[in-house]
Amino acid sequence: MKKRYAVAFTGPSNSGKTTLIEKVARELIQNHKVAIIKNDPKDKAQFDIEGKDSYKFSQTGAEVVVTSPTRTTYFSQREKTLDEIVAMIGDFDYLLVEGLKTLPLPRIAIFRNTIEESYFSCSEAMAIDQSIDPSNYPIPKTLTLLNLNDTGEIISWIKNHAKEI
Repeated sequence: MKKRYAVAFTGPSNSGKTTLIEKVARELIQNHKVAIIKNDPKDKAQFDIEGKDSYKFSQTGAEVVVTSPTRTTYFSQREKTLDEIVAMIGDFDYLLVEGLKTLPLPRIAIFRNTIEESYFSCSEAMAIDQSIDPSNYPIPKTLTLLNLNDTGEIISWIKNHAKEI
């Protein structure tokens, strides 16, 4: 079986997590298969349009799969473990996870304007931009400092630190 790698991204709301994951995915997908998991802790994401068949089906509480020639969409009414999600996705080289701080994955914390020190204990790296002066914070020596605007540097860190799953 080929090797598959996973890394997580964390940070406060509006820190740039989604933008960074999008940039990393666009770069990696040129030579690799990429999967993304986004955690929605407040259950506010919307995926379906009221009145459409898939919406009606998902409202029943059943597990729903919608297929077309270009995609397959899975609507689950149950929380899934990382292992269950990985099994569903199946074929990928890199899994990028947004959120889910409790997962035992190497994690990049993302900050702009200010650093929240509570993220230090659950992160291995920190991506910041020029709006932050790192000397103003007691950043642990164990955290790798990355340039939020240098996608290549971040991908290099991912390739060296992502967890094989």
